[in-house]
Amino acid sequence: MSRVPLRHSLVTRLLVTSVLIAVAAIAATAWLATATATRALRQEQGRSLTEDKGVYDLLVGYAAAHPDWSGAPELLRDRAAKLGRRITLMTTDRAVIADSGPGPSLAGARASATVDPLNLDLALSGGTERIDARATGPFLVPPAQRARLDKLAADTLACVRKGGGDGEVVRLPNGRPSIVLTGSGTDGNAAACIDQLLTVKTPAEEGPLRELGRLVTTCARMPRELRLGVRPDFSTYFLVADRPEPVAMPDSTSSAVPPARVRGCVEKSRKAMLQSYVAPPALLFVTDPTAGADQTRFTLSEQNTIRIVATTGGVLLATILVTVLVGRRLVRPLRALTEAAGQGPVPVSTRDEIGRLARALNDSTERRDRAEAQRRAMVSDVAHELRTPLTNIRSWLEAAQDDLAPTDAQLVGLLHEEALLLQHIIDDLSDLAGPLRLDLRPVAVREVLAQVVDSHLAPAHAAGVRLTMEVAGDPVVEADAVRLRQLLGNLVSNGIRYTPRGGSVVVAARDTVIEVRDTGVGIAPENLPKIFDRFWRADESRSRATGGSGLGLAIARKLTEAHGGDITVRSVPGEGTTFTVQLSFTGVY
Repeated sequence: MSRVPLRHSLVTRLLVTSVLIAVAAIAATAWLATATATRALRQEQGRSLTEDKGVYDLLVGYAAAHPDWSGAPELLRDRAAKLGRRITLMTTDRAVIADSGPGPSLAGARASATVDPLNLDLALSGGTERIDARATGPFLVPPAQRARLDKLAADTLACVRKGGGDGEVVRLPNGRPSIVLTGSGTDGNAAACIDQLLTVKTPAEEGPLRELGRLVTTCARMPRELRLGVRPDFSTYFLVADRPEPVAMPDSTSSAVPPARVRGCVEKSRKAMLQSYVAPPALLFVTDPTAGADQTRFTLSEQNTIRIVATTGGVLLATILVTVLVGRRLVRPLRALTEAAGQGPVPVSTRDEIGRLARALNDSTERRDRAEAQRRAMVSDVAHELRTPLTNIRSWLEAAQDDLAPTDAQLVGLLHEEALLLQHIIDDLSDLAGPLRLDLRPVAVREVLAQVVDSHLAPAHAAGVRLTMEVAGDPVVEADAVRLRQLLGNLVSNGIRYTPRGGSVVVAARDTVIEVRDTGVGIAPENLPKIFDRFWRADESRSRATGGSGLGLAIARKLTEAHGGDITVRSVPGEGTTFTVQLSFTGVY
């Protein structure tokens, strides 16, 4: 029987029901707690995030300008006093660098952030650059060399304003001036003006930028004839080997050296050059002074607590009620099955596992009724088969007892014939009732067929039927020779019995296939499915005029199946019948 579709499965219904109940219960319970705590959470989380960003930016700025954390303790104490929070700084292996005050251990707590000016947390910094601009290191322009840049910045601003734009001069952390454009009149002309300011290098920058260009060229795996130069704003340009001025390069160069790789190499090389100028990475903890982790601080009121408890209890009661109602609905078909079992067909009202169970019970009841009908029919058939010879024996014995029949050799012969008939029927029933024990050995098919044909030549001659044998080669099979002769003898006897005078019966074999063909009366198509049933005869009067017990073909089928084979029949009324035995051995039965 095929599996129940998932959408009709009882398991699916139970799961969906459970999930719906659980979701409703959780949603109803969580809604009140969420509504009560949301405002306090938002306020506390907003304050905590603002504090974390402020502390993070303060410490990143310190780390960018100092090679170690020696000045951090005083900085943390001042900031912690203003915020009313505990600020702790640890190394990446959880050794305390500085702590604004005593408190629970933070060894297992989650850090608020990692302070590293060379690898910024973009969520806290709010920018797009990983390296903090305050980490200048060897790229810092000393005050003595800024005058030229300041004059150039003033000329650049005048150029921008001349082109219809506006802006202002600001000083970058590395000491260089920069133009910040303002207003709506800025265009491409302003960019051309600013470009000169970006390309001019001071003597202090020449060496570090040249070293940075060398590192980037190596990292980017540039072609041998090319190298990269780096401007003060860390943008790059191509240089031909041994030529200091920038050159224009074809598009093929850009495809050979992807811009993304160049940008990554610039960042990697800058970090390498800045490493010794900044403080090492550190873990930042901004916590409640009395807690071991960054926790939001809020307390539910007594009224809110009572409301949550009452809501939870109500949801629990509603859940129990719904579960009981759903459970009774699901169990109802099972009760109907219990009441209907054994009293007749069970009504099938669903397509889930319970519906399958109902159909299985109906099938079982049908099979039981069919088996009972077959048992009664078989008992009736057996009684019918045994009644005729027993009646004959009783009649002759009573006649002899009343001196109506002489007790001579003829009477004894009649009684012996009827007794043999009884014994034959009992032997056939025994073969069908019990398990067959086979003595499997290599058997020459030609010898078995010859023995069967020889033993049936006399009855065939008496019936006016020609019996012959056809064997291709010398096939050898593993079989029980006695049972195989019994199987084929039943088929040959059946063929002789239903073949009119002048007809023929042929026993043929090739490999493991044996056929018994006759030119008899044939079998009607509607009777073919019944011929292997016990006690079945085409003669509706159940007469023994043609002989046989009605068990021969049933026994033939059982013997074939015991050998692991298969028996089939083809027949054309008025032309003849062919029984085919296909033997297939597994070696043990």
